[in-house]
Amino acid sequence: MPQECPCHRIRVNLRLQELVTPLLTGMAESPLSPHSPSSASFTIAVPHHSGWSLPVATESRSTEKGWADGKLPEMVSVVKETLREASCTPVNIAVTGDSGNGMSSFINVLRGIGQEDEDSAPTGVVRTTLTRVSYSSSHFPYVVLWDLPGTGDNSQSLDDYLLEMQFNKYDLFIIIASEQFSMNHVRLVKAIKDMGKKFYVVWTKLDRDLSMSAFREGQIHQSIRRNILENLQKERVHEPPIFLVSNLDPLLHDFPKLRETLRKDLSHIRCDGPLQNLFHSCEESINDKVTFLKDKIGTQSFQDALGISNADDLEECLKAYHRHFGVDDESLQLVAQTTGEAYTDYKVNMKSQDLQAVNNGNWNLTLMNCTVVKPFLNFLCWIPFLGNLVHHYFIRMKQKHFLAIVAKDTKSILRKVCQFFFSPDER
Repeated sequence: MPQECPCHRIRVNLRLQELVTPLLTGMAESPLSPHSPSSASFTIAVPHHSGWSLPVATESRSTEKGWADGKLPEMVSVVKETLREASCTPVNIAVTGDSGNGMSSFINVLRGIGQEDEDSAPTGVVRTTLTRVSYSSSHFPYVVLWDLPGTGDNSQSLDDYLLEMQFNKYDLFIIIASEQFSMNHVRLVKAIKDMGKKFYVVWTKLDRDLSMSAFREGQIHQSIRRNILENLQKERVHEPPIFLVSNLDPLLHDFPKLRETLRKDLSHIRCDGPLQNLFHSCEESINDKVTFLKDKIGTQSFQDALGISNADDLEECLKAYHRHFGVDDESLQLVAQTTGEAYTDYKVNMKSQDLQAVNNGNWNLTLMNCTVVKPFLNFLCWIPFLGNLVHHYFIRMKQKHFLAIVAKDTKSILRKVCQFFFSPDER
């Protein structure tokens, strides 16, 4: 039975506890209400790119067992479950801008409801949103849309507005504009960028602009975009996503593109952090295995650790490495079944798929096997005492190289699996 690193299970468990526990502390236990006044405490906010929820004990045991036993298929299941759990993380989106720009109307259209619906955001020709209010939508599950009061009150400074509206609690901002892109909009953009948060600029009431202008639609689009960008460039703000929409018709102009962009960004906000943390944790586990086995090379316990009978048999050694890291043929076939990809898609990119590929992929090994050097090394092996040292030196060197390249292949396959589950639309 192959040995395992005595500290490996403890290290994996500790890393996963450190990884998961802080992320769970910010999650609320109570369900989201359809809408609530701004006076309510903001308990369900999730930090940008870091909010997720995992059953700590279950996932820790599964991850620990997967890597301690060298079973890549089990690790793939953990990745899949991590993304499933992360996809249910609440995301808070703030809709802000100058008063009268149509923020409440935009929220209603984005939610797919009419102004006359009972739970719609109140709209009108005068300022109707005086406190921040949250709304949910069946079109965007686990998303809280926050309708914020406009920034048109000159008696309130921007710092006071950001503090009162709790800007640090939101994961994404939609800045609404119409008629003009004011200095208030620019200041909002700068404040949001300083927080490192993602934002969109949405120009509403495009239908009115088109009806009141003699220019063609394309020219009006260009003019609006140019006006927004010129104001932002003066403050050295790079081009953000800009959408020109009409609150009267969600099927025209940039509204469909806005919805699709929002769905993709929601996925990134929820899953980027958990997936990266999980992958880094797995990389550390792989590195632990490499360190453990590298220390064993050249000792009798090396054979016991790998479960092999002859350490000088490099082909047997390579196959044992594959089994130990879970990238042997049987494991790769299970991974392929889980992802629905072809088994060859994983196998073909492996630099360690067989002994010949490993030897050809390293110039030191290629040199040792060439027609000039190989006979000389064989000659040295016949010299008493020196020959034994030379033989064992090169065997150990090859074993260390095999170990490094198999570990690299394991990380590469895991990265490919993560990308598969995370970006299904980009395949």
